[in-house]
Formats: sequence, structure tokens, C-alpha cells
Amino acid sequence: MFITCVFACLQIDNDRRDVDMNGKDVDAEKMTRFIRMNELRLVTEYNPVTAIGVMQSSLQLHLLLITDKMSPKHPEHMRRYRAAAELFKGKILFILIDSNLKSNERIVSFFKLKKSQLPALAMFHAPDEEQDVLTLDEVSVEHIQDFCNRFLQRMQKQLGRQSEGCFWTLRMGVVAGSPQERVRETVAWIGWKSIKKTTEQSIQTKA
Repeated sequence: MFITCVFACLQIDNDRRDVDMNGKDVDAEKMTRFIRMNELRLVTEYNPVTAIGVMQSSLQLHLLLITDKMSPKHPEHMRRYRAAAELFKGKILFILIDSNLKSNERIVSFFKLKKSQLPALAMFHAPDEEQDVLTLDEVSVEHIQDFCNRFLQRMQKQLGRQSEGCFWTLRMGVVAGSPQERVRETVAWIGWKSIKKTTEQSIQTKA
């Protein structure tokens, strides 16, 4: 007698994640959730290469750790940041912003931060651009967890006062240039409304 077991797996950050496909409770919705929870790394470093993937993520809550990667404390900060990311997997997209990159200067200024205030955490809710910022003397799992929980609680209270229809979701698309060229819009956190405007202009150009 042969027993066949079927597993779906994803390899994330050198860590394999499996889901037993033989279980009766595994349906399309749960499979989709499994993929979405593991589609990106625990912590995604934001740069021109990863920008599109970040913007197209199904997760609407983005937590940014804005820090200097050249700092001697950076490896330990990242270890703690990844540990915190495990606690909110599938709820919040954890992103690393290297403050040394010139392309990230607009992100730092968007959250009204100065380099002297870093490291800092910045939470962003994509649909309505709700945000919060916390400067850190020390990057710890406890500080990150508390910051995330307080923001989630605040969002839950707001959702209780508003209908779900008040929120809109924007997906980042391909922006058409001249007939000879198509370019992808790379987003620095200057606000999701600017992305919407660019996308709408692209659609009008195509029409």
C-alpha cells in the first residue's frame, strides 16, 4: 500500500516553508494566503530593483526601518528587525531603507526625518496614506512590536468608524512612454497619490 503526500513549499531567506496539500481544510483561499505570506523576504531592502515588487505587494501596511547600513550596529539591528518581522508575517511588509543611498533621501524627507534622528521606524498604510514615525535610541524587538501593535489598534478603531468602501487600493503598473520605449515608474515614498496621478496620465496617453 502506497501513501502519497503532496506538499507545496516556498524557499524564503534560506528557510523552507511547507503546507500540507492533503489536508481537507486546504482550499484556494488558504493556499493564496500561504503564498502571499511568503511571497517576499521577511525584510525587503528598498531599491530601484525591488521597488515594483514592494508596490505590488498584497500587504497594505508597510513598516520601514530607516537606518545607516554602514553603522557597526547594523547587523544586530537587522537580526532584531527580522525577528520582529516573524511576529507580523502576513500582516505587515517589513522594509529596509538605507539612508546612505541618494535615491532614498526623498523617503527620509517624506517622513519629515533628519539623518541625525536615525534609526527610525515609519509605518505607512497604503490605501489612505495614514502614517506614523518613531525615532529609536535602540532597535529592539519590543520597540518594534509595540509600535506595530499601537498602529494596528489605531487602524482597527478607524475601520470601526468607516465602511470598507472608503479605502481604495492602488496597484503599480507599467507606465507607457514613447512608442519606442516603455518604462516602469520607480517610486520613492513621495506619496501614493502621485503614483495614482502618473498611472491615470498613462492610461489617458494610451487612449
